[in-house]
Order: sequence, then C-alpha cells, then structure tokens
Amino acid sequence: MKILYVTAYLPQGVNEAFLIPEIRQLLNAGHEILVIPRSCRGALINGEELLGRTCREPLWSAQVWKGAARTWATAPSRTLDAVRTLGASRSLAVALKNAAVVPKALWLADVARRWHAAHIHCHWAGTTATMAWLASELSGAPWSFTAHRWDIVENNLFRHKARSASFVRFISEDGLRMARALGVGPEANTVVLHMGVALPRKAAHARGAGGVVLCPARLTEVKGHRSLLEAWRMLKNRGVRGELWLAGDGELGPELQVLTKRLGLSGSVKFLGTVPHEKLLAMYGEGAVDVVVLASLDLGQGNHEGIPVALVEAMSYGIPVVAAASGGTAELVVPGAGLLTPPGDASAIANALQDMLSDGDLRTQLGDAGRRRAVEAHDVVRVVKDLEKAFEAARPRSTLAACGWPQAEVLPRNLSETR
Repeated sequence: MKILYVTAYLPQGVNEAFLIPEIRQLLNAGHEILVIPRSCRGALINGEELLGRTCREPLWSAQVWKGAARTWATAPSRTLDAVRTLGASRSLAVALKNAAVVPKALWLADVARRWHAAHIHCHWAGTTATMAWLASELSGAPWSFTAHRWDIVENNLFRHKARSASFVRFISEDGLRMARALGVGPEANTVVLHMGVALPRKAAHARGAGGVVLCPARLTEVKGHRSLLEAWRMLKNRGVRGELWLAGDGELGPELQVLTKRLGLSGSVKFLGTVPHEKLLAMYGEGAVDVVVLASLDLGQGNHEGIPVALVEAMSYGIPVVAAASGGTAELVVPGAGLLTPPGDASAIANALQDMLSDGDLRTQLGDAGRRRAVEAHDVVRVVKDLEKAFEAARPRSTLAACGWPQAEVLPRNLSETR
C-alpha cells in the first residue's frame, strides 16, 4: 500500500522521534511510505534514515504554489467548497493557523493524486490534520489521523475531522475521554491504539554501580523538573548516593540550571542536552541507567502526559521507572510495573527513587514486570498490524473521476527527492 505519512516536522526536529519505529515497521511490512512534514524546521538529529523517503517542501514555496494551482485548476468548485469548511473554526487564531496550511494542503492533494496514494495518515489533530483532511477531500484518497493530547485540547475542528476520517486513532484511553468531552464519539471509527516501540531482544538491566537516574524529557513546565530537582535535594540530604541525568533541551533550561546550583546539586546533576534517539537507546542497552523517572505535572485543561513513549522505551529494556500519575501514564505503569507518585509531590518522588536505588531486587522485579508490560501493550510489530488492518478497511472517499481529476500521472521523480 502507498501511504502518505504526514508529520509536523519529522525527519527534522527532536520531538517526533517516537514516530520512527512505526514508520520503519510499516516499511518492513512492505508498504511504500512517503513522509510529508507540514513544516521544515529544526535540526536533523533523529530522522536521517527517512530522508530518502521524505518530501521536505516548505510550507510556502514555488513547488507548493504550483501544486496548489493544479488542484484549483482541475476542480475549482470542489476546492472552494472544501476550503470553506475551515470557516467553522472556533477561534480566529485557529482559523489563521488553518489558512496558513491551505496552499500546502492543496499541494498535498496533488501529490496524493500523482503518487497514486492509497491512504493518507497524519499525526496530530491540529494543522497537520487540516492538511490531510483537505487533501483527502480533493484527491479522493481515504485519510486518518492519530490524536495525542494537546492537539485534542486545541479542538481544531476536531469533530468535523473525526466525522470525515476513515478512522481516528487515540494513543490512550485518556485521550479518547478528552475527545468524548468535545462531543466526539462513540463513533465506530474511533480506536485506541498505543504508540509502539521496537522491542530489544532481551532486557539490559543496569549494572547498578553508578546509581544513575535518567529523566528523558524536554525542559518544559509540564515535565515537572522543579519537583524532580527538589526530590533530588531531599535524597542528597538523606545521604543517598547517585547521579541525576537530565536528557533534553527546552525553554526552562537556564532556569533549571540556576535552580540546580541554588539547591547545591551541581555535583550530582548533569544536563545532557538533546540526546539523539539511537544514543539514548544505546545507553539503555549498555546498562548505563539504573532508573528512569518522569515527574510530569497536570497543568489542567488537558495539559498533561499522554502515554509517554520515553517510559515505554525504558521499560522495554527492563529499566524500572518512577512516574507521576499524570494523564495516561497510569494506563502504562500499572501496579507492579513501576512506581507511581502524585503529580508535583517532591517527597513522594524522593521516596520512590530512594526505594529503587537502595533495593536491587526491587529494581529487577519492577524492571522485569515493566518489560512484560511494554511487550504486552506497545510492541510496534503488533501495533502496526492493527494499523494496517485499519488502513486496509478504509475506502476511497469518492472516485477520482467524481472529483473531477484527469487520469492520474506518475509522480515526477524530483518530487520525492529530498530538498
């Protein structure tokens, strides 16, 4: 099957590395994948392997405008009707964001037609879904989208998109509940299908010599680093040995470094910056990490975790986890598969980490149970098999002839080359 896979930035940027195992597995299953990032921003850190399968066209470019013009010229009335649906946006800010991607959406319809795409799938229910939705309307190719968390809260024409899509995938039960609160469901086309990870062949328990606790999270408010640093100060005051490694960058970086110094933690806290995904997994495989922690907060209005892939990956290696019960995290870290704490409770985080660091048997027990949980619910091979079934069950929205398209032509070679 030829699938257009629409992302926000991937292969560029650092925030969508968790999509790579899914794309890789779809390729392994024999599908043709053309990755289409909505925007081309950010460093190329994790997605280099996808470059040969990506069309990195900027949001606005001569090529985009040419493709948009072809779509308009071929079916002007249908194009106008499709674009008018964006007028139902709930706010001016959302309407402007959607308007900004209209040219690329029309271009994407042209790509779908000329590449003979059998399906369009996108991640995020915001403007990437706006692009995919319009492209489906104008090409006849069925479409679907994966909704995560913030993009549900944004409510960018969510109900309209859900009704139009062949299926809507939620990565957690919590996400589905959030969508239901917006009036979505219980349609038959909604499904909870977790993000998958590539499972290592065996667990790689840490050697336990260094007492290394790793927090793999962007340095942003929702990740709760202040609570984590306060918990670490408590552990140091109790004489607990070990190091805390913070893997990630973000707007709170300078503030957190100042806080680390003020708490007297400079000797035991390391800021690693952005760690490439493969390097992070290598750290797990080499046994360099004893415990993984996420101290995420619930900031209200849906601003909380989904099911963090960062935790799933650590658990797949048999590394025990400590996590705040924010959003969908409790769906992953079920009793016995890790230690959960209340969001924002530094004392509870400190106690859980102390239990982990002081008890090797507990680390092994929870690590093994966590790996079983990852295998059970997040094996990317199984996840992609379910995704394939959903793709195959989708049907074209209409015939291309009914859309007013001429006979499809072969996609020009340079369109699928990297830019």
